[in-house]
Amino acid sequence: MNTRRLAILAVLIGAALAYYSFDLGRYLSLDFFKSQQAAIETWRAAQPVTAALIYFLAYVAVTGLSLPGAAVMTLAGGAIFGLLWGTLLVSFASTIGATLAFLVSRFLLRDWVEQRFGERLRTINAGIEREGGFYLLALRLVPAFPFFMINLAMGLTAIRTRTFYWVSQIGMFLGTVVYVNAGTQLAKIESLSGILSPGIVVSFALLGIFPLVAKKILERLRARKVYAGWNKPPRFDRNLVVIGAGSAGLVTAYIAAAVKAKVTLIEKHKLGGDCLNTGCVPSKALIRSAKLLSHMRRSAEFGIRETKAEFDFAEVMERVQNVIKAVEPHDSAERYTELGVEVIEGTAKIVSPWEVELTRNDGAAERLTTRSIVIAAGARPFVPPIPGIENTGYLTSDTVWNLRQLPQRLVVLGGGPIGSELTQTFARLGAEVTQVEMAPRILIREDPEVSELVTRRFRDEGIAVLVNHKAKQFVIERGEKILIAEHEGRDVRISFDGLLVAVGRVANLKGYGLEELGIPAERTVTTNEFLQTKFPNIYAAGDVAGPYQFTHTAAHQAWYAAVNALFDPFKKFRADYSVIPWATFVDPEAARVGLNEIEAKERGIPFEVTVYGIDDLDRAIADGEAHGFVKVLTVPGKDKILGVTIVGEHAGDLIAEYVLAMRHGIGLNKILGTIHIYPTLAEANKYAAGVWKKAHAPQKLLEWVARFHAWRRG
Repeated sequence: MNTRRLAILAVLIGAALAYYSFDLGRYLSLDFFKSQQAAIETWRAAQPVTAALIYFLAYVAVTGLSLPGAAVMTLAGGAIFGLLWGTLLVSFASTIGATLAFLVSRFLLRDWVEQRFGERLRTINAGIEREGGFYLLALRLVPAFPFFMINLAMGLTAIRTRTFYWVSQIGMFLGTVVYVNAGTQLAKIESLSGILSPGIVVSFALLGIFPLVAKKILERLRARKVYAGWNKPPRFDRNLVVIGAGSAGLVTAYIAAAVKAKVTLIEKHKLGGDCLNTGCVPSKALIRSAKLLSHMRRSAEFGIRETKAEFDFAEVMERVQNVIKAVEPHDSAERYTELGVEVIEGTAKIVSPWEVELTRNDGAAERLTTRSIVIAAGARPFVPPIPGIENTGYLTSDTVWNLRQLPQRLVVLGGGPIGSELTQTFARLGAEVTQVEMAPRILIREDPEVSELVTRRFRDEGIAVLVNHKAKQFVIERGEKILIAEHEGRDVRISFDGLLVAVGRVANLKGYGLEELGIPAERTVTTNEFLQTKFPNIYAAGDVAGPYQFTHTAAHQAWYAAVNALFDPFKKFRADYSVIPWATFVDPEAARVGLNEIEAKERGIPFEVTVYGIDDLDRAIADGEAHGFVKVLTVPGKDKILGVTIVGEHAGDLIAEYVLAMRHGIGLNKILGTIHIYPTLAEANKYAAGVWKKAHAPQKLLEWVARFHAWRRG
């Protein structure tokens, strides 16, 4: 704590001690004032300006120091200065004093509170930034809430001082008038409780609801302004139209049909979106084939002297297509039609907030009217505008599945999850792979030891991992394709036969009416916490909305989009991103939920780290997969989980226990107390909890227990 904080704290403590030591509170009691009322009124009549100034400063001091007595001083203001001048003096003095208390709380306590409760306070501050004025006004309008507590609590939040002042000035005004007016009749008042009759209390409670009602009214007024110039149909053909049949679109349509809404799902390509056709399903099918080959090459580790694999790359890729076909019925038009969804293959364009222009694949066109719309248009691979890239040709995660001949030399541009998964997979299938990443390491979003472990495995498998290499140009020289990359100020030339671009994905924002309707969309469609766009009845979910580009988060968002679209204004829910897991399916797998060390440090969130090495796990040793770790971040001194990173075999499956724990507030102690089957990889989670428990063992108590046992031995 710095010198200024210590000085202010010393003044506050000194003032509080003086107040209670000298029993100064007796001067702020109702009985004392009534006994001195005549003398005070005589003094005020003789020196009105001086009396008003002293009263004003005293009121500011009492409220600024959060001392009891403000209610009596308000009554005194009415008795001494009358209703008009008493109200003016009290209104401004109480607001200034409250603001001083607010600032003192912020200066002395906010940093400490943020360090201790940073993540929880972050959530509160997000709400305060959105609607802090409404929250404060609702509290100020109900005198049942102790105002000094409101002052101190608000100082710990991110609400602006200016907002705090003017909202307090307005919110406390009615209560001030009631008390000052009561003060004008001070002789009739026997106690403070007599001021607030049941009728007045109910009236104030109703006033407390007013900001919430006002908020709804403002929302309606904003909506009317947004919809100005658009003609709303008198009735609607449908409750909901969903544009895009990827994960977000399918789940949205499913939920709408489940609650008996009339819903139309429009898809211009294939149902299932990227995940089924070009993403999750085909990549995991290919990874599985490649992993089988890697195990066969490791046969000596398992006591098998020699194995031999004969395969045709084209047949491996055909297996991938067969897997897609096997999963396809889950996302088929037939299934969703049976569920009650109207499925249409074609293109959609939003032409008004309630109308979608549909062009079927057979050329037929029609216009649909709908109460709500959900945009779930997905994303596509991003191809950077590097000179020469079009001339050399390239593959993306969308087109790589058309390959039937394995490139002998493959360059993979990108070190993120998609690039890393396909890098290892093609290397295991026999390609000579060079991975090029401009960042200092691959898997840059993960902690450094994760990147290091995966990079080491890649290089052990013969992959050239080139980090800090920025692709500058693609050229063709004497029929050979060459990538020129910059590394530490010099050019590096990399020859290749095939190029796979995997540097990220961009949302699909063009071609379905966003521009025409003026719906903001830069990198993604701009939405609020309810997934609403500029128009409250148009929602966005999945990759097109962000902030995460995972199939499971798209499905997660779809629930909020569907429910909000169908039941607003009666009820709607804010999308919750508090516990989002993901995995990168390289070998070893890397999975995470919540914070890692990098993010915790960036956000200034205190944490402890517990690490359990999977090389010590019996099942991992038996399986020949004794590598990796479980790393858990917890609140210092507590077993509350802030985040978990797992690297190792089946990490994407093992993380589920921690996802459940974080979602439902389960700590490491309860994970430790849960029976895990032996021998399984899941025991790693229990042993990680055990490492934490050992580090937090009560050493002093154990010393006494040791003495107890020694005493029992005689």
